Amino acid sequence: MLADPAPLTLADRWRQRDLAVLWHPCTQMREHPDTLPLVPIARGEGPWLIDHDGRRYLDAVSSWWTNLFGHAEPRIGAAIAHQATQLEQVMLAGFSHEPAVALAERLLAIAPRQPGRDPLAKVFYADNGSAGVEVALKMAFHYFRNRGEMHRTRFVALENGYHGETLGALSVGDIPLYRRVYAPLLTEALFAPSPDAYLAEPGQSAAQRAHEAADRLADLFDRHPGEICAVILEPRLQCAGGMRMHDPVYLQRARALCDANGAFLIADEIATGFGRTGTLFACEQAGVMPDLLCLSKGLTGGFLPLAAVLTTQALYDAFLDDSRERAFLHSHSYTGNPLACAAALATLDIFATDDVIARNRSTAEVMRRLAAPFADHPHMADVRQAGMVVAFELARNGDRHTPFPAEARIGLRAYTAALKRGVVLRPLGNVLYWMPPYCVEDEHLDLLAQTTLAAIEDATACA
Repeated sequence: MLADPAPLTLADRWRQRDLAVLWHPCTQMREHPDTLPLVPIARGEGPWLIDHDGRRYLDAVSSWWTNLFGHAEPRIGAAIAHQATQLEQVMLAGFSHEPAVALAERLLAIAPRQPGRDPLAKVFYADNGSAGVEVALKMAFHYFRNRGEMHRTRFVALENGYHGETLGALSVGDIPLYRRVYAPLLTEALFAPSPDAYLAEPGQSAAQRAHEAADRLADLFDRHPGEICAVILEPRLQCAGGMRMHDPVYLQRARALCDANGAFLIADEIATGFGRTGTLFACEQAGVMPDLLCLSKGLTGGFLPLAAVLTTQALYDAFLDDSRERAFLHSHSYTGNPLACAAALATLDIFATDDVIARNRSTAEVMRRLAAPFADHPHMADVRQAGMVVAFELARNGDRHTPFPAEARIGLRAYTAALKRGVVLRPLGNVLYWMPPYCVEDEHLDLLAQTTLAAIEDATACA
């Protein structure tokens, strides 16, 4: 006689409901639930995610890099709740409201500055990071049309860069997995070699690699005189490209080259902004100010979708005219949503009162100490760090010239092994990384290090 099947847990029932109706992002749905685990989350608490069976998972990737101060942070939740009793939404065309104005004022006050340059002066809101990039690209292109420079139609982006999934953002991205299928729909960008320090030749420093890449960027300007309207890059850290890092000198060279050639510099700080890399904005580490600064993700502490594009008075002034065609008519229904702006204001309040950057630097030092022994693992090609981001690049026998083949699914193996131990480590190919919320304590980081090592051992056991 066959035994009765084990009763379904609450989490099992949630999985069944989910797979009956949902299509998940960045997922081959055929892998659910057998190859790729599906974890239904009931609530969050600080650095923890808690599923419907009460199991806790350390959110070591800040829920796709959005969460800053922990899940269900009460100060941000309270600010949203209060705003919801006052005004939940109003169009920002022809109307205004206090949270949108106050947030713009505060963002401009803390934005990167550079001696000799007029500060960033205007804020345009969007709904998410990709939409923010679209805004910046359109602004840069439209600015030159308004000035009669019709030949400036090209954008320069970095190899291995990523700026989002909408068509304009994909056009300036260089990760084949995301853009290959949609290539016929994309505009043609110019791609400059990445200053990625991982690609340095033996004996070459990160700064030398950055200078070499900047020389190639200069060559691009020389080959396309007067055609380039903007360079877009992620300062210091190419996140989706495998958490690859570069020396700040590249940003200084890129800024100087844009100035010399009359082009804009667009800094995509959607993931790097708000303290992730050791300073409030990564651009500060190079002492440069971009012409357009794209912000999102941590802007609201991870509570609500919101993006902001900060730009100069000079760029803004080029759109002022009696002609509607010269106006920037880009719009989103939820532009400057009051609830999202309230969340962002509460996030900035926490930065103002809690000395977040100093605490992050202390936490980053603990992370550095815990990550250092990983360099001795036989399959470790690189351990790198930028502030509170640590990345582990796995390769066969630690040889960066012989990466594990994609079909080995090393990252997926490590992910599932860590998940079984109660830690979320979502891989980027063969790269595992730590990007935890800022509220992590030393005991959380100890668990993270122990689990990461065990996950690497499990994933590479048959390599």
